Amino acid sequence: MSTIESVLVENRVFVPSEAMVRNARISGMDAYHALCAEAEKDYEAFWARLARENLVWTKPFGRILDESNAPFYRWFDDGELNASANCLDKHMGTPVEHKTAVVFEADDGTVTKTSYRELLSRVGQFANALKAQGICKGDRVLIYMPMTLEGVIAMQACARIGATHSVVFGGFSAKALQERIIDAGAVAVITANYQMRGGKELPLKAIVDEGLAMGGCDSVRAVFVYQRTQSACNMVSGRDRTFSEALAGQSVECAPVAVGAEHPLFILYTSGSTGKPKGVQHSTAGYLLWAKLTMDWTFDLKPEDIFWCTADIGWITGHSYVAYGPLAAGATQIMFEGVPTFPNAGRFWQMIERHQCTIFYTAPTAIRSLIKAAEGDAKVHPDRYNLKSLRILGSVGEPINPEAWMWYYRNVGGERCPIVDTFWQTETGGHMMTPLPGATPLVPGSCTLPLPGIMAGVVDEAGHDLANGVGGILVIKRPWPSMIRTIWNDPQRFKQSYFPPEMGGKLYLAGDGAVRSADRGYFRITGRIDDVLNVSGHRLGTMEIESALVSHTKLVAEAAVVGRPDELTGEAVCAFVVLKGARPEGDAARAMAKELRDWVAKEIGPIAKPKDIRFAENLPKTRSGKIMRRLLRSIAKGEAVTQDTSTLENPAILEQLGQAY
Repeated sequence: MSTIESVLVENRVFVPSEAMVRNARISGMDAYHALCAEAEKDYEAFWARLARENLVWTKPFGRILDESNAPFYRWFDDGELNASANCLDKHMGTPVEHKTAVVFEADDGTVTKTSYRELLSRVGQFANALKAQGICKGDRVLIYMPMTLEGVIAMQACARIGATHSVVFGGFSAKALQERIIDAGAVAVITANYQMRGGKELPLKAIVDEGLAMGGCDSVRAVFVYQRTQSACNMVSGRDRTFSEALAGQSVECAPVAVGAEHPLFILYTSGSTGKPKGVQHSTAGYLLWAKLTMDWTFDLKPEDIFWCTADIGWITGHSYVAYGPLAAGATQIMFEGVPTFPNAGRFWQMIERHQCTIFYTAPTAIRSLIKAAEGDAKVHPDRYNLKSLRILGSVGEPINPEAWMWYYRNVGGERCPIVDTFWQTETGGHMMTPLPGATPLVPGSCTLPLPGIMAGVVDEAGHDLANGVGGILVIKRPWPSMIRTIWNDPQRFKQSYFPPEMGGKLYLAGDGAVRSADRGYFRITGRIDDVLNVSGHRLGTMEIESALVSHTKLVAEAAVVGRPDELTGEAVCAFVVLKGARPEGDAARAMAKELRDWVAKEIGPIAKPKDIRFAENLPKTRSGKIMRRLLRSIAKGEAVTQDTSTLENPAILEQLGQAY
C-alpha cells in the first residue's frame, strides 16, 4: 500500500521527568517492556493474573480464554462477579469508604460532593426501585439522562441487579431513541424532565414520549423521570414515575446479583451509523478489568489524585472513564454538567483551579475550540488561572494535531505534564495505544505504543504486515478481554465488520489507517479507512492534511478535511477551515485559500493541496465536541443534508458551510 501518510515527520520528543519516572506505577521503558514480555511469553496467564489481582470474584474462574467459536471469544467465562460490587462494595471497610467519589459541578456552578458510602446507598436504593417494577437480571434498560450523578447511579443500579443498560446520549432524537429501544428490547427507560446546558433548559422526557409514540416500543413498561429542573413535564399514569415516587420507601441495602463473566454489562450504539443501529455489546468481567487497569496504567492513578474526564456518559469514554473505571479504581473524580464555553471559555481552567484537578482528560476538538477562544480573549487564556495542581493531561476521541498538542502541553500543562494521547474505540472498551506518563517519550500527534497485552499491527488489504514508515490498516492480532463481544442481535454483521474473511477472519479490523515511525516504531493514526482519499492514484490521509493546515499557527484554529468525487482526479480534497481571525469573504477569502493551499503543498506535497477550501466561523459538532464529518461529506458533494442533525450543537453553521468561498 503506497501512501503519503508518513511525509509529515515529527522530530520533537519530550521525555518523562526523573520524578515522574521514579514515582510511576509503570516506571520507565524497561518496566513497560517487561509487562509486554510477560504477555508475549504466556498470553493467557498474563490476563488471568491481572483478572485475579484487579477484580473481586463471587465465583473464581478456571477457564481463561475460549477460542472455540472464534471470533466470538469468551474470557473467564466460568467465573461470576458483579460490576457494581467491584466499583462500590469492595471499598467498604477501607479508607476509600468515606473518600469523596464524585465532585459534581452543575451547569450553574453549584457543587456537591458524594462519598463512596453515600454513592453505594443511593445506587442500592435505586436498584431496589428497579426491582420493584419487575426489572431483573437479563432485562435491558435504556438510559437517556443529563450529565449528572443520577445518570451514573442509574447505570450502576442496572449493573447491580444484572440488567443490561443502554445509554443514549442526551442529544439524540426521538427517532434514534425509538430505534434503540426496539433493537435492544428495552423494558424500561430512565430519563429526566429536562437537562441544563449552557444556561438553557433542554427537554428530555418530551423526546422520550415522542419516541415511544412512534410505535414498536411495546416492550417498555416503566419510565423513571429524574426532576432535574422545576419545570413540569408530561407523565403517563401507570407507566411513568418520578425518581422521588420510585425511591419512596425503598431500602438503601441491595445485595449485588452475581452474573457470569460474559454477561452483557451494556449495549452502546455507535453514533453516526446509517441504517439499523449498531449495538456494541460488552461483557462484564473483561470490560471492567480493562477500565480499571487503564485507570491505573494510563493515568498513573494515585490515591490523592483528582481525576476529570470531560466526556458525557452517553459515549464510551463516559462509560469507561466516568461511570466504571474511576469508581473501580477508588478515585475521586469531577463530573461536569455544562459546556466548556459557559459562562465563558475559561470554564475548564476555572474548574481545574477550583477543584485542584490533577488529571485532566478531554477531546482535541475541545482543545482546538479553546485555543481559538483564548487567542481571541486574553481573559479566558489558561495562563490567567492557577493550573499547577495538574500533573497529567489526556487526549481522547480522535487524533490530536501536533500543534494543538503543543499548545495544550505549553499553555495548560506548563511544559511539565505528560500528555497521554489515547487511541481506542467504542468497540475496544478502553485504551489500546497510549504513552505511559512515567515511561514513554512523547511525540506530538502520536499515540506511541500499544499497552501491554495489546498485539497491534499495520497491514495491507490482505492482512500482511507492512514495514515501519509505510501506511496501512490498523489491526489487533490477538483477542483481548475488553473487546466487543458481538453486535447485539446481528452476529453476521459483527463478523463481517470486525473480522473480515478477506483478511483471514482472525485479525480485528479497527477501521483506522495507521503508520509506524521508522525510528521508534511509534503508531500514528491517519484517520478512518474511509477517510483515506485516492487523489490521482495517490492515497492521502485526511488527518495528515488537517494537521498540515492546523500547523499554520498564525492563521488556522481548526480544520476538517473530507473527499468529494472529481472527474479528473477521482477524488478531490475539500477542506473546511476555521481561522483565528474573522471569516474572510470575496478576494480576501481567495487570497487566504491560496496561501493555505501553498502551505499544504510545502508541508506534504502538491498532490495534497485542497481543491476546495471553505471558511466558516466554526465546524458542525456534536454537543460532546466531535466534528460530524459525515455532514461535511454531504456538503462537499453539494448534496442536501438528510442525516439526523439532532445532536448538533450549532445546526445554523450548515448553511454557512454550504457556501463556496
